[in-house]
Amino acid sequence: MTLRTFAAAGLAIALAGCTTIPTSADPISSRWVGQSAGKFFAAFGAPINDVENGSGVTYTWKGGYKTVRVPAKYAEGADGKRGKQISPARTQYLRCQAEIVTSSDYTIRSIRVVGDISGVNGPSYCAEFLAPAQPAQ
Repeated sequence: MTLRTFAAAGLAIALAGCTTIPTSADPISSRWVGQSAGKFFAAFGAPINDVENGSGVTYTWKGGYKTVRVPAKYAEGADGKRGKQISPARTQYLRCQAEIVTSSDYTIRSIRVVGDISGVNGPSYCAEFLAPAQPAQ
């Protein structure tokens, strides 16, 4: 076989391993895009700023202020006893900031989170606060 054949086979094998990993839809956008901005602001409070953008308005919103106490974490010791401390107890101040773009009829076209921190139950407090998981029915 020639060098070109080996190169082509190697390239084919390398490309076969490449795949696109689908990302889950943004839960905040899934929940609020298409809804009335009035409904959003009634639920979470008024925006702190607004800027007209021709066909609609871009609002800056901050909220969800909450203080939680995160307990210390410990390694598992012998016989199920508590082991060495991994992380100390701490107070965490939760908050969220988003930019909400509306159309001329006050319908939300997009929401972009611009200030977020780790939540109580996951990596995004904004997702926990603005689009809480619905209980199974």
